[in-house]
Amino acid sequence: MAAARARVVVITGGSRGIGLATAQAFAAQGDQVIISGRDAGRLKSAADQIRSDQIDKIVCDVRDPASVEQTFQQIDSRYGTIDVLFNNAGVAHALTPVEKLAPETWREVMETNLTGMYLVTRAALPLMGAGSSIVNNLSVAAVQPFSGMSAYNAAKFGALGFTKALREELRQKGIRVIALLPGATNTEIWQQFWPGAPREKMMKSETVAAAILHAISAPSEASVEELMIGPTAGVL
Repeated sequence: MAAARARVVVITGGSRGIGLATAQAFAAQGDQVIISGRDAGRLKSAADQIRSDQIDKIVCDVRDPASVEQTFQQIDSRYGTIDVLFNNAGVAHALTPVEKLAPETWREVMETNLTGMYLVTRAALPLMGAGSSIVNNLSVAAVQPFSGMSAYNAAKFGALGFTKALREELRQKGIRVIALLPGATNTEIWQQFWPGAPREKMMKSETVAAAILHAISAPSEASVEELMIGPTAGVL
């Protein structure tokens, strides 16, 4: 019996945090992993940290349609298929009431967390077939509002709606769509809105990565539609 083909896994925002931990988890399984991000230096550092021949890296700005299209043209030419897409790229903002929230901050958060997810998914779908999976990192902020986080909440609530509609569209094609809703996780994003957060009580990125790998590995006749996990310490 021939050995199973290594999966081709694409991870946006793959240079740190949950994205990096997930790249490490898939690479450890022998999968071919492509990480993307805006910062070439961070991507190189992440690839060096993983230390695997199964890691590729492509600079991509998910807010820019041309950058996204170019990225997936490269993926198509190198691999010809995508088995797992992890839409993980995202930004937050400082805790700010609506009346003081700058329009440029609103636009950056919406364009990265919501429009970017749409652009990446749209570009990836021609390379995906039955049995493949899409995981959208939404955060618990997709279902729970927080004072001072209107742009982040709006983007994540919108991304949950996008994820649900996408799931209905792709169900008959055999492509699984998973909404990932992690609770407080110890990543750098906290520096953007709560630098003093008790990060020692939060989940590790590796914990979230393990949950993603488990959900992706479910039998073909099963589907985990929403993956909600939280820290045992009850942070937030």
